[in-house]
Amino acid sequence: MTVPFLDVKAAYLELQDDLRVAFERVMDAGQFILGPEVEAFEREFAAFCGVKHCVAVGNGLDALALALRANGVQPGQEVIVPAYTFIATWLAVSAVGAIPVAVDVEEDTWNLDPRKIEAAISSRTAAVMPVHLFGQPADMDAVNALAQSRGLKVIEDAAQAHGARYKGRRAGALGDAAGFSFYPGKNLGAFGDGGAVTTDDDTVAEQVRLLRNYGSRVKYQHECLGGNSRLDELQAAFLRVRLQHLEEWNARRTRWATAYRTALTSVPQLIRPPISPEIEPAWHLFTVRHERRNELQHYLAGVGITTLIHYPTPPHRSPAYRCGRWRGIRPVVAERLAEETLSLPLGPHMTANEWTQVCDALHHFAVPRRLAG
Repeated sequence: MTVPFLDVKAAYLELQDDLRVAFERVMDAGQFILGPEVEAFEREFAAFCGVKHCVAVGNGLDALALALRANGVQPGQEVIVPAYTFIATWLAVSAVGAIPVAVDVEEDTWNLDPRKIEAAISSRTAAVMPVHLFGQPADMDAVNALAQSRGLKVIEDAAQAHGARYKGRRAGALGDAAGFSFYPGKNLGAFGDGGAVTTDDDTVAEQVRLLRNYGSRVKYQHECLGGNSRLDELQAAFLRVRLQHLEEWNARRTRWATAYRTALTSVPQLIRPPISPEIEPAWHLFTVRHERRNELQHYLAGVGITTLIHYPTPPHRSPAYRCGRWRGIRPVVAERLAEETLSLPLGPHMTANEWTQVCDALHHFAVPRRLAG
């Protein structure tokens, strides 16, 4: 039996009746940009996150860049980012003309290491962008305390953390603003692309609304140099349907992730994903570490199990950022994670047979090593 990494079609099949109703509602209304579906989704997602405002935009990268711009980050300024993340975190900083400054991540959480932020701050630092990697919230109390003491903005990269909680509060409500992605593979995914900025700041929210729509509140009147980044009505309608199921589907992910953590305890050399008692992960990914990661991935592929590597090339090693800065402190943890991490199949539509096949294969991979020892 082949085990998919994530069964995205199953999400449609479970919700197809409601999705068809949403489709017909949008088609019948005949309004496809910035209409009632977007407005309703913004209200509903803001309430879900526990914030005053949600502003829906075209994609997750735009969400991060617009959040930075709306919080006053200027070209030439610096933004502290984790060294281990998807490159979109860094690209958002570059998109506003600022400079991403890498800080290594914690060995035990894989998230931005608050203890290393201070050394990376300069007179040009304007903001810190922690990432809730793989759906595991960063240490936001420590990040916020340091940022507040130095007058820095905190922009959450919550692209993988829909529904995750830190000390009881949802991701998206833990900084000055947050950027979400609704890429189809996310916990809350559209059937296309999409994103959103969440914030409690009225001024920031209004600025994002201007920036996403050509800098305009009134047609043909442009107050600033904006762009075009608008979630369309159809995707908003689909997201409204999926949002109603997000908590249940996250609970399914949690059940499989918890079962993985228990079943894989005895697999030699396999390091399970970290989890802190202060957080409730969204379990966007179940990512493990293994010294022979490539060999393990090849073995799993041979028995029909699809895995992915998040992320084989940290941003500072990519051609786009070869001259990336890390204030003289090489991000050794990030580089090690890039060589060792492997994401296993996980999703709300995973079956017991698929989960068992993955666990059995991981144990079987380790058997020859035990006998040889």
